Amino acid sequence: MRVVAAMSGGVDSAVAAARMVDAGHEVVGVHLALSQNAATLRESARGCCTIEDAGDARRVADVLGIPFYVWDLAARFREEVVEDFLAEYAAGRTPNPCVRCNERIKFAALLDKAVALGFDAVATGHYAQVVERSDGRRELHRAVDPQKDQSYVLGVLDEDQLSRSFFPLGDTTKPQVRQEAEARGFYVASKPDSHDICFIPDGDARGFLSRALGEQPGDLVDTEGTVVGSHSGAYGFTVGQRRGLGLDRGGLDGEPRFVVGVEARTNTVVIGTRDLLGVDAIVGGHARWCGPAPDGVAEVGAQLRAHGEEHAATAWADGDTVHVRLAERARGVAPGQSVVLYSGTRVVGSATIQEAFTASSTT
Repeated sequence: MRVVAAMSGGVDSAVAAARMVDAGHEVVGVHLALSQNAATLRESARGCCTIEDAGDARRVADVLGIPFYVWDLAARFREEVVEDFLAEYAAGRTPNPCVRCNERIKFAALLDKAVALGFDAVATGHYAQVVERSDGRRELHRAVDPQKDQSYVLGVLDEDQLSRSFFPLGDTTKPQVRQEAEARGFYVASKPDSHDICFIPDGDARGFLSRALGEQPGDLVDTEGTVVGSHSGAYGFTVGQRRGLGLDRGGLDGEPRFVVGVEARTNTVVIGTRDLLGVDAIVGGHARWCGPAPDGVAEVGAQLRAHGEEHAATAWADGDTVHVRLAERARGVAPGQSVVLYSGTRVVGSATIQEAFTASSTT
């Protein structure tokens, strides 16, 4: 097969590309330039997509003896991921930009361009597994390393995209990947991992949002509507948040308070006690299936965060809408997050959470 190996400049994508070469594929390395103002040198261990990263990827390609190119997708990344991130927070929702990047950049823009150029597939350094069934259909499964599993952020891939995707590291742990990189003589063998939200290298999401959206003073209110504090922008809060609320604790009863709602229309943040966070019913939109959609009500596992636990649940599809009922209540479930559904280790599909509530309160 002719395969594009997406090479970020990190150790994972380096070993993934090497394994595709070892498997006998015709491999071309591609680094995605996603920043319109890429720093000359990395400012911290958090970021990625810098000029330094492109150089690291090129050095690995030279060691492997494969062609290497840089594809400029910065404008599309800005529109599809960064602007979407800002718009979602401005609307009172909590997006996952890594999910958006996988859906719209790595497995839409990148894969589409690769196929248009005559390539058969794309390989990345994600920790997940693609399992081919006896009938030739491909399924997405969790990685063997639960600490590195990235199947959650890949839950937006459909069956056609899976048929053109390789994840060579899914059967390997991270320490094994680093050992292999060192044995191959890769300069990046000990390079630090990048972290989520690559376009916020200092990790200060609230500061990033404040600079982009400006200060928007508003009220912190309790569930009765009583003002208990103030804020500089509702976009800086997410459901389940406890720290950084700026409450005057002298007037409280000693119980910790959490964000239980963000109302963008009124620029209001609603504060409540822990018991108000629990939900057991989720309605999601933008359904994405990694195979056939569930036929009727299905027993599934539901994961609500990239590194969160799996919850026993039932789910059913209604067109582009997915309904999920959790066996036990979960806390901190915010609109804009993804709910990813599993059957054992297999990813069934995903949806973007539109609403979360306690089912018993609606009956």
